[in-house]
Amino acid sequence: MTPGSGQIDCPALVDSQRIYFVSLGCPKNQVDTELMLGQVQAAGHALVHSPDEADVLVVNTCAFIDAAKEESVDTILEMAALKKSSGARKLVVTGCLAQRYADDLAKDIPEIDHILGSSDFQSIAKALAPKPKTRGKKLPVIQVTETPAYIYDHEAPRTRIGARHTAYVKIAEGCDRPCSFCIIPKLRGPQRSRRIDDIAAEASALAKEGVLEINLIAQDLTRYGWDQGTSPDARQPLAQLLRALGKIDELEWIRLHYTFPSAFDDDLIDAIASEPKVLKYVDVPLQHIADPMLKRMRRGHSSRVTRELVKNLRERIDDVVIRTTFIVGHPGETPEEFDELCAFVAESKFERAGAFTYSIEPGTTSAMLPNRVDPAVAGERQQTLMEIQRKISRERNEAMVGKELTVLVEGVSSESEYLLEGRWYGQAPGIDGVTYLANGQVPAGSLVRARVTQASDYDLAATLEL
Repeated sequence: MTPGSGQIDCPALVDSQRIYFVSLGCPKNQVDTELMLGQVQAAGHALVHSPDEADVLVVNTCAFIDAAKEESVDTILEMAALKKSSGARKLVVTGCLAQRYADDLAKDIPEIDHILGSSDFQSIAKALAPKPKTRGKKLPVIQVTETPAYIYDHEAPRTRIGARHTAYVKIAEGCDRPCSFCIIPKLRGPQRSRRIDDIAAEASALAKEGVLEINLIAQDLTRYGWDQGTSPDARQPLAQLLRALGKIDELEWIRLHYTFPSAFDDDLIDAIASEPKVLKYVDVPLQHIADPMLKRMRRGHSSRVTRELVKNLRERIDDVVIRTTFIVGHPGETPEEFDELCAFVAESKFERAGAFTYSIEPGTTSAMLPNRVDPAVAGERQQTLMEIQRKISRERNEAMVGKELTVLVEGVSSESEYLLEGRWYGQAPGIDGVTYLANGQVPAGSLVRARVTQASDYDLAATLEL
């Protein structure tokens, strides 16, 4: 993978067709790519490092916000040009952009041979099969299920990319939330959850391969299992899953991503607090705090619910690290509502927080709302909020100087061959800062004890306790 690009350079094998993959977007998309890699390898194809070596080029796209769509289109165009220059026989496009804009892609980029929707990627091996030659203009094959329904199980072949010691496990697909700004339910379909025993089987197999850290992901992690006939008032299915995964001997860390504020209950908080292998790290996108904004965003809860959740997490989970995200510049956001958000962030002192400017998504409720915020104003608000958070992050990091931590070593740092790079439990892979280790040499995937010696805005420096 090229650092910072989101593109995946797959390991080389030798077989019938040579396949090059580019994977864009979030960890959920990465899992889909890994499943496709596993499928094409199982079908006897080879994976190559360079698009110049490939017979088939595959782009797994993202379409969450404008920037993601632009990156996806640019990458497809790049691969289309390479197809012409390198002599590749086929260009396959899949993922969320393909789900949403299949007809437009087919019309505007004639180099595309096959388009697979967000839940149709499991047909990748079939898409690689040679097509009979036809006269006249060649049209791409479009295979897009209107309402995505696929969800993988532990028996699906999967070729993981990235670090050997950490992995993402998708426990559900799709989303039933009606958030006004979000297009994901249309791109990924309704929520569908995997069984606990199926997830545990995958996690156990990964642990036997050397994975120490499991990152649980879904569009809405805390709604896991509700689509299987479980009442929201019944025992929390996610809590049951955490307890089941906690029994896997080889696993060390279990991390939660993409939770929803109003879906927490006592059982789930207790599971996070009491299960030794469940990290005291909660990723819970809050999006806003002002009640009028929460209503416009159709979040389904009030600011009181948000404040009570933060209070409960702090009081009931020792040393909890809370990561969150906010949207600024959403239609209708007033200066007073933004000020309320700034005050909330300042008083809550989140360990991790990101702020994003609102991106208009055609087909969503928010796109039709009046009183749009000028993009320049939205950009200023984003910078203001992130400056508040930067100071909080610096303050929290400086308070850690002198403390001893358990660090998962990632390997030699890209900053210097004389440094190791790792993460303590408060640093999730790819989205948070890192911990630099200045002495000693230990293998990637080691859990070590280290003492913090320096702090910056988002990173730590530490020495190994030898």
